Amino acid sequence: STLITAFRPSFSNRKIQIRPMVGVERAGQSVCGSCLCGEVEIRINLPTRWCVHCHCSMCRSAHGAAFVTWVGLVQDQFELTSGESHLTWYESSEGAFRGYCNGCGTPLLFRSHRWEDEIHVTLASLKEPIDRAPAAHVYFDHHVDWVELGDDLKRFPGVP
Repeated sequence: STLITAFRPSFSNRKIQIRPMVGVERAGQSVCGSCLCGEVEIRINLPTRWCVHCHCSMCRSAHGAAFVTWVGLVQDQFELTSGESHLTWYESSEGAFRGYCNGCGTPLLFRSHRWEDEIHVTLASLKEPIDRAPAAHVYFDHHVDWVELGDDLKRFPGVP
């Protein structure tokens, strides 16, 4: 494993362990994804900036899950390839927006004034591997006690 300083502003002076996906050399390539019904289709161009598991209460509520795995990338690396009329944005808190398919309800995207140049994509919506594995758990102070994690990733109480 390699230690790098992540590019996300909130990780600015911290080193986190990045676990590259085995056998995945994908820089310069793209990965496609979609919602459950297939109406909203997306493409991301690699490399990504980061990938983490988020345990915040808003992500858990919006996704109906114990945590959500997000991939962060520069907005210019994201393309909505179809389904613009099916993509709806919900302002979940001031300046933070969650994009979901208004047909099937699949949550797909997150953007925020906090990270102006980024868009965050749910890893599970992508159909192929990306260029990295999840590197950490964020907002772990909000994790549910009914899931026991078996990894050795760093666990941050918020976003470092």
